[in-house]
Amino acid sequence: MGGQTPERIPLCLGMLAHVDAGKTTLCEQLLVRGGLLRRGGRVDHGDAFMDGHALERARGITIFCEQATFDLPRGDGKAVRVTLMDTPGHVDFSGEMERALSVLDMAVLVVSCAEGVQSHTVTLMRLLRDKRIPTIIFLNKTDREGADVSRVMAQMQRLLSGDCVLMIQDAELLREELAARDELLMERHLEETAQRADYLAGARRAMRAGMLYPVLSGSALMDVGVDALMQAIAALAEADDPSRLDAPFSAKVYRVTHRDGMRYCYVKALSGRLRARETVATRAGVEKVNAIYQAQGARLTVLPELCAGETAAVTGLSCRPGEHIGADVGCETQALVPLMSVDVQPEQGLERTRLLAHLRELEEEDPLLFVRAEQGRLSVGIMGAVQTEVLGSVLESRFGDHVSFQPPKVMYRETIAAPAVGIGHYEPLRHYAEAWLRLVPGAPGSGVTFEDRTPPNQLELNWRRLIAQHVGEREHPGVLTGSPLTDVRVELIAGRAVRFELSFASDMLSRVTGELIRLGAELDAPDCDGDEVRLSGSCTAALFWDYPQQFAATTRGHGRISVRFDRYAPCKNQDTVVQEIGYSALADERNPAGSVFCSHGAGFYVPWDEVRSHAHCEVEEPC
Repeated sequence: MGGQTPERIPLCLGMLAHVDAGKTTLCEQLLVRGGLLRRGGRVDHGDAFMDGHALERARGITIFCEQATFDLPRGDGKAVRVTLMDTPGHVDFSGEMERALSVLDMAVLVVSCAEGVQSHTVTLMRLLRDKRIPTIIFLNKTDREGADVSRVMAQMQRLLSGDCVLMIQDAELLREELAARDELLMERHLEETAQRADYLAGARRAMRAGMLYPVLSGSALMDVGVDALMQAIAALAEADDPSRLDAPFSAKVYRVTHRDGMRYCYVKALSGRLRARETVATRAGVEKVNAIYQAQGARLTVLPELCAGETAAVTGLSCRPGEHIGADVGCETQALVPLMSVDVQPEQGLERTRLLAHLRELEEEDPLLFVRAEQGRLSVGIMGAVQTEVLGSVLESRFGDHVSFQPPKVMYRETIAAPAVGIGHYEPLRHYAEAWLRLVPGAPGSGVTFEDRTPPNQLELNWRRLIAQHVGEREHPGVLTGSPLTDVRVELIAGRAVRFELSFASDMLSRVTGELIRLGAELDAPDCDGDEVRLSGSCTAALFWDYPQQFAATTRGHGRISVRFDRYAPCKNQDTVVQEIGYSALADERNPAGSVFCSHGAGFYVPWDEVRSHAHCEVEEPC
C-alpha cells in the first residue's frame, strides 16, 4: 500500500451471490484486469485464486472470505485501490459473509440470469439494504440456455427492489432515471446544464440512499460485460474524506485467522494511520501491533503502514471479529445467528480438554460457533449440515482431531416472567464486594441491557462502570437449562423461531399450506402474482429445520425458500426440554449461585437463598 494519496481512493468491494451464480469466476476476471493474475481460474477446475483452501477446492464452493488488492484507474486522473472480498455464497457460511459486509464500501451482487432470483439472493439484498451498502447488480450467465434479461429484471424489481435500473438503456432515458432519484441533480438536468460528473455524483448519492441499484449483464466465464462492470465500479466509487487521515487511529476487526502458529486480525482502518510496533487501545487494554500485512489471497506481504479506508492483517492483538479498536473501543454483534447446535464427541482417544481448546480457537475465527462446555458435553452452534461437515474436516486437517456429531438441537434461550433481585457478595481476606442486581423483563429483541440506578454517592463511578462491563462481556446462563439469558418478555424458557418466505407455482398453494399448518406455522395471507404465489409466516425452528428439503421435493426444485431468525417465543414443551437437558444451576461450578462471606478472619459459603439475611447493603425497594 505505502500510504494513501488524494489521487487514490480506497474501496472495500464485496462480491456476494447465491451459491453457483458464478461469483468466484467473476472475481477471477477482475483480478486478471487488476494485474494480479495472468489468467482466471475456475471453481470447477479447482484452481481459483480466491478459493485456495483445500476444502474449497474439494467441494467447489467458497467457504472462507479471502481478499486481494489492486489499483483500478478511472478517467478523472484518480485511481481506485480496490480490496476485493470474495464472500461465501452457501447459506451455511453466512456468518463469514456478514462479517465482511460490516466493512464494505460497495458490493456487487451476482445474480444468475439462467436461474433468476433465488432464496439466498433475497436474504443478501435485505442485508445490503439494512446496512445501506451501495450495490451494483451483475446479471451473470447471459450465455446460458434459458437466460432472459427482461424476465429476471422484472423478477428483481419485484423481489429485490423497484430501484433496480438496467444500465444498457438509452442514454437519455438513463439520465432521466438518475435525475428522478436525486433532487440536486434534477435541477441541473431540467436546465440542461448537467455534465457527466453531475450524473455520476447523483448516482453515488442515490446508491448511498438505497434509491438506485445499477444493473449490468454479461458472462464471467465467457468474459462478456466484465469491462463494463470494472468501469462502473471505478466511476461510482466514492472519494474518501481526506481529513480522516489526520484523525486519531481507529479500526474495526472483521476477521481472525490462525496460520503457521501466528494469529492474524484482519482490520479496516476507519481513521488515522497505524505503523508496526505502535500500540492501540482494545477491549483487553493497550496492545502492541507486531506487524502489518497486505493479504493477496493466502499470501501476506509486509506493509509499512495502514491508512484510513484500507484493510490489513495485523499480529499482536487479541481482538475478535466485531470489535472496534483505537479511538473508539467497542464491539458489534452479528444480525445472523445459528438456529441449532450439535454436540461434538471426541473419537480415537482424543482428550476432551484438547478438543475444547481447538474449538475455542475456531470460535475466535467464527464467533457464531458459540462453543459451550457443560455437564461433560461440548456443543457448537451451526447454520446447516454442510457447516458441520466442514467443521469436522477443519478439526482433522488442522489439529488431527477425529470427532463425531450428534443430531442437531434447538439453541434455546431463557428469560424471566416477572422482576427478581439477585445479590452477589464476595468477602475473602482483604477483599470486599456486594452488588444487588434487579432483573426486569425487557422488550422483545432487546437482548441483555444494563441501566445504572444506584442511589447517589453510594458507589463510585469506576465500580459502576466495571459492573456494567461485566454484565455485557459474556452470556449469562438461566437456571432451568443453562441456556443464555435474554430479556424477551416471555415465559421461563424460550425456543428460537424462524420467519420464512416461499415462492412457488400457485397450483401448489393448498399442498404447501397444508404442510406448513401441520408444522404449527403461523401464516400470513398469500400474495398471488400471475402463476406464482408468495407465502410468508413464522414457525418454531425445531419443527421447521427439515422442511426446506420437503419443500424442494414438493415443488420439484422450482420453488424458492428464504429463512431467517425472527424472534424468541414461549417454548410449547418446556417441561420436556428442561428434563432432556438436565441442567442444575446449583451444580454449575462456573456460575455459582451462592456468595462468600467472612467471619473471624475466615471465609464461608452462603447458599443463594440465604444471602439476603447476611447482606450488608440497605435497599429500600429491592423488588
